[in-house]
Amino acid sequence: MNAKYLIAAVVTIAIIATAAFIYVYFSGESTRQLETLHNLVDDTGYTTSLEAIPNKIISMAPSTTEIVFALGLDDKVVAVSNYCDYPYDFSAWIDEGKIESIGDFADPNMEVIASLDPDLIIATGGVQAPTIETLRDLGYKVLILDPSDINGVMKDIELVGNATGKTAEAAALIEEVNSRIDAVVNTVANAELTPKVYYEVWYDPTSLWTAGSKAWQNELIEKAGGVNIFADQDLDYFQSSAEAVIQRNPDIVLLPAQGMGFGEPFWGSLDDVKARPGWDTINAVKNDGLVEVDSNTIARAGPRVADIIEDLAEAFHPELF
Repeated sequence: MNAKYLIAAVVTIAIIATAAFIYVYFSGESTRQLETLHNLVDDTGYTTSLEAIPNKIISMAPSTTEIVFALGLDDKVVAVSNYCDYPYDFSAWIDEGKIESIGDFADPNMEVIASLDPDLIIATGGVQAPTIETLRDLGYKVLILDPSDINGVMKDIELVGNATGKTAEAAALIEEVNSRIDAVVNTVANAELTPKVYYEVWYDPTSLWTAGSKAWQNELIEKAGGVNIFADQDLDYFQSSAEAVIQRNPDIVLLPAQGMGFGEPFWGSLDDVKARPGWDTINAVKNDGLVEVDSNTIARAGPRVADIIEDLAEAFHPELF
């Protein structure tokens, strides 16, 4: 055989083999990607299956919106709630017509949802439960993300990644967040003291609410090297009393920087907190242990969990950071 033809034949075979490999590889990738769309089990145990990667996603809660955008699904999200404010100023986007609003967090606009005809709706639990039931009755695919701890957040990131064709991105995000949390845990392990911490959910002269051992914030405090003064209460959020806080004598008092995520803080000013009857005996008041924290990161079970743990650790153990 002529050498020229031999070389041509070898090149042709190589091209065919390469093309076959690429076809098989990407066909396999596509098949594996589609497999992740089936048997998606959310935080309520409800199983959902999708026929294709969704192109129109509605995110109904601030925490779910943070996960969706952290996975790079910006171009797939067609609507968010009025309470969603991270990682972008969505109110400006809504005004500019870049994205739609479903309105209120607890009572979304069903007409807007229907007009968008979403492939996937991602919601949270609690007050959204009746709406979710209605949406499912209407045939919409809904995933509920309602984690109670850090591990639950990681599982939810993985779940959304599986549901949207972002499995690799989800794995990378989980690794990054866990790595940052582990770094904090390893650092605070060297602390000489473990501060007692009180997290204030709500306060007025007649009512005081805080977090027990089942609340999301309990684990945040522990990871950051503190101990929740109400960790012995097998509850999430509950009504306590100023007398109980005074008696337990926290070294640190955590105060959300905004009232329920919006507006002025419900606790007023730091001077107002110091002036509460009997609070002048608390270590946190006597030793400048009143700490304002980001009201969003401490309340939202989402991908910024490492941010708040780092912030808390620095407040609890400034000598280590």
